[in-house]
Amino acid sequence: MTVDKKASSRTAGSGKLSVLRQHPIFCDLEPDALDQLCRYAKPTTLKRGATIFSKGDPGSSLYAVISGTVKISVSSPDGRNAILNLISAGEIFGEVAVLDGRERTADATANTNCEILVIDRREFLPFVKSQPVLSMKFIELLCDRLRWTSDQVEQVILQDLPRRLASALLGLTEKQKVDSASRTIAITQQEISEMVGMTRESINKQLRAWAARDWVRLEHGAIVLLNPEPLRGLAEAAQDDE
Repeated sequence: MTVDKKASSRTAGSGKLSVLRQHPIFCDLEPDALDQLCRYAKPTTLKRGATIFSKGDPGSSLYAVISGTVKISVSSPDGRNAILNLISAGEIFGEVAVLDGRERTADATANTNCEILVIDRREFLPFVKSQPVLSMKFIELLCDRLRWTSDQVEQVILQDLPRRLASALLGLTEKQKVDSASRTIAITQQEISEMVGMTRESINKQLRAWAARDWVRLEHGAIVLLNPEPLRGLAEAAQDDE
């Protein structure tokens, strides 16, 4: 019985570490190097709303999401919030402050109940230095982050609400790996408003207009894409205007 429990524990641990083994940054590492990295990773379970780190904290750890969603956000002194990103299962976050050794630039919060892996910077940086292939991988990742941030700024500055909202919904279907049959996005209208930089009232009005056309269906804590093609047309029109 004891042996079975240990075997089960090893299997469960291996399943959680598959986040690292399958990630594009680490998947090309030699097996021994990958095993070493996995030994540094500590699994942690978080309840929805738990703070992972706050803006201004030291960048002491790298994180990977096993399950659930992590919200990256900033807030203003008057209480307004902006969601910069939603990190889903299989993704890593917190790499910028870990690599440059400076303070966190945003807050990270468990947006749902989550399981994450935590890798201490004191172990991670020597590991990266011992694996030259990782340097180029992280350069590529940071370039992807920069391009994504530029796209977000461009949308906020140049696109109107319908196009911005359509792009956000379609992006979330890809990010959350939404099932093509259900097309249900687990997100609230308040969270959407904080992502696209518009008021919740404006978001609600636009979503209700689309619901009247049977493009979407509004549910508690979720939005169902009934007909994504018109939304895709709006998003592509925004790209054509660039």
